[in-house]
Amino acid sequence: MILMRQIVPAAITNGTLCRVPAPILTQPEKEEDRSMIVVMQTGSSQADIDAVLERLKEYNLQGHLTIGAERTVVAVVGATIPPTLREELEYCNGVKETVRITQPYKLVSREVRPHDTIVDVRGIKVGGGSTVVIAGPCSVESEAQIMESARVVREAGASMLRGGAFKPRSSPYTFRGLGELGLQLLAQARDETGLPIVTEVMTPTDVELVARYADVLQIGARNMQNYQLLEEVGRTGMPVLLKRGLSATIEEWLLSAEYVIAQGNPNVILCERGIRTFETATRNTMDLNAVALAKRRTHLPVIVDPSHGTGKWYLVPPLALASIAAGADGLIMEVHPDPDRAKSDGGQSLNPENFAALMPKIAAVAAAVRG
Repeated sequence: MILMRQIVPAAITNGTLCRVPAPILTQPEKEEDRSMIVVMQTGSSQADIDAVLERLKEYNLQGHLTIGAERTVVAVVGATIPPTLREELEYCNGVKETVRITQPYKLVSREVRPHDTIVDVRGIKVGGGSTVVIAGPCSVESEAQIMESARVVREAGASMLRGGAFKPRSSPYTFRGLGELGLQLLAQARDETGLPIVTEVMTPTDVELVARYADVLQIGARNMQNYQLLEEVGRTGMPVLLKRGLSATIEEWLLSAEYVIAQGNPNVILCERGIRTFETATRNTMDLNAVALAKRRTHLPVIVDPSHGTGKWYLVPPLALASIAAGADGLIMEVHPDPDRAKSDGGQSLNPENFAALMPKIAAVAAAVRG
């Protein structure tokens, strides 16, 4: 293909000049899926940024703006990006350069945002060097059970309370949660203890209901690729805890996070909860490789669920400590006041005494790793 270019008079977009080369082609160029970011010059004006965003709209693309201490970046989001667009944008005032993104996910990539995202949950910071511990029972069973659970995890130093009101279970005949009553009991526990609530939402139609009670919307492993659900929780703007799927690759996991952030919601917390392998000695295989790699590839905070990762309560403490040593920003663990009588996941739940003994060790490892 022979391509010749000539400079045409500057085009005016929102009052800002973009001197764009007009291509003369012997045959039309095909659109390609080329992810990229636009790096603005230091001191570029709002009018310069608006001109770039307007140019993207002309191609039915979206621009997600990230303003950092060192640079301002526009992430280009869309199905296909014309191969000539990079050069066109570099002619716009205030543009320093355009950079191709090597990963299929854009908004979660460190290429777009090199600094860590910190998710604020009622004043509790997840990410950025802090260590957050989310604890509570697998499911809300009764008022007495959830209130006692909330009290014991708060006294031991937990940051948030977990508990399932809607439970996805492998068998339809097992306990599947109390529904809205469970949400009401969680809210009651929050009122008494001050602990923010983390609870799972399972369907798009339940998002509005769960969002009325919860502080963090949890997406379970089985729903990691339920894209309608991901988009719906993204529209709420609320913090979202996204668990990795049972057999999901790290790339698939991060692409699921992209679905949430693409709705304009940057408040995503990734959760590694173990993956399914050939090993049968434990419920899952705890993939701590994923923690270190995700922290390298994305700016999002990463926490670990050693309860589901191992399926055995006595393996939870060593894997919890190993997770913090691997760089995790926190943990989510199952704690039940009477695990032997739990209606779900009692075998992987810590009792209050074991949880209380683990908490100072978590603090010690975090202090050693982070200085």
